[in-house]
Amino acid sequence: MIQLPLSKLSNVGTTIFSQMTQLANENEAINLSQGFPDFMPDPELLDHVDYFIKKGFNQYAPMGGMITLKEEIARKIENSHQAIYHPDSEITVTAGGTQAIFTAVATFVKKDDEVIIFEPAYDCYEPTVELFGGVVKRFEMKAPDYAIDWTAVRNLVSDKTKMIILNNPNNPSGKILTAQDIQELIAIVKGTSILILSDEVYENIVFDGKQHLSLAKYPELKERTLLVASFGKLFHVTGWKIGYCAAPKALTDEFRKIHQFNVFSVNTPIQLALAAYMKNEAHYNNLGQFFQEKRDFLRKGLAGTSFELLDCEGTYFQALKYDKISDKNDFDFASELTITHKVASVPFSSFYKNKRNDHVIRLCFAKKQETLEKAIENLSRL
Repeated sequence: MIQLPLSKLSNVGTTIFSQMTQLANENEAINLSQGFPDFMPDPELLDHVDYFIKKGFNQYAPMGGMITLKEEIARKIENSHQAIYHPDSEITVTAGGTQAIFTAVATFVKKDDEVIIFEPAYDCYEPTVELFGGVVKRFEMKAPDYAIDWTAVRNLVSDKTKMIILNNPNNPSGKILTAQDIQELIAIVKGTSILILSDEVYENIVFDGKQHLSLAKYPELKERTLLVASFGKLFHVTGWKIGYCAAPKALTDEFRKIHQFNVFSVNTPIQLALAAYMKNEAHYNNLGQFFQEKRDFLRKGLAGTSFELLDCEGTYFQALKYDKISDKNDFDFASELTITHKVASVPFSSFYKNKRNDHVIRLCFAKKQETLEKAIENLSRL
């Protein structure tokens, strides 16, 4: 019998999101683990999709994306961040935010290039860097405030640093970058050729009157940044897997060299439907308030429990510290919570390479009212 080769990511298993969702399904638990809404998107958006399908727009889109959608993306970025991107040459429609991240890393990271990431980190960053021979350098943000020590970050920079990956607002911590954080980042990259991959898929989900500070706002950063965003997060359609990458033309030209051999192009009728839907800015400008009401409902419902509710400035995830309830590690606690109390969560240790255990779990509150009510009822029994 022949010995078949292993993949280049043979040490990587099933993601924690799939694991916890499977456990939730097996135990008929309320799934607050995986980050997806359990409610329908706006019927108007669905009507647009139906219209363009029936009108016959069902063949390949241009490689970079439909121009009508890219024009709406450019308008949104300019209105939101006072930054100008040329629709045709500086915006690429992608098959979700993760594909944009994968393609950006594939395009620029070569063997032995160093990439700085901030943990807790979305789980696709590290394996993608390693797949292309890069070396990951980590800065650990720690509970309960998940602040960044920029002096420590500066110490991670070397002449091999190719890229810094940032996720703002941060999944899973819910923290956002401050103006001071941005200035520290500007100082670190000044005079270097370091690229920045800015994962801003939750940019419109920021709370309490705070402002999302996109790296596109800052000319010193915009010139070296690949900005990634997601329509799945914006319009409650995570299953559509559609997003985009905005970057200066020189970076976009290189990005598309890889993109064309990865997915080439993205779903045509959905691109056209999104373009039509985005003409009304109210469809996304009120997203923060929509999710803040859900966040506040969950926080109020859990206020009388022994959970410690950590700050949630953005995203649709709430971090809970449970050390007053149990001394189990977070994976075992999350498993017990799913099996015994019928609420599925995600342990924070899964977002750290060293499986750091701060006794913190993550709940997704992008759910219907009745889903959140039932989850609060179950969690209140602990």
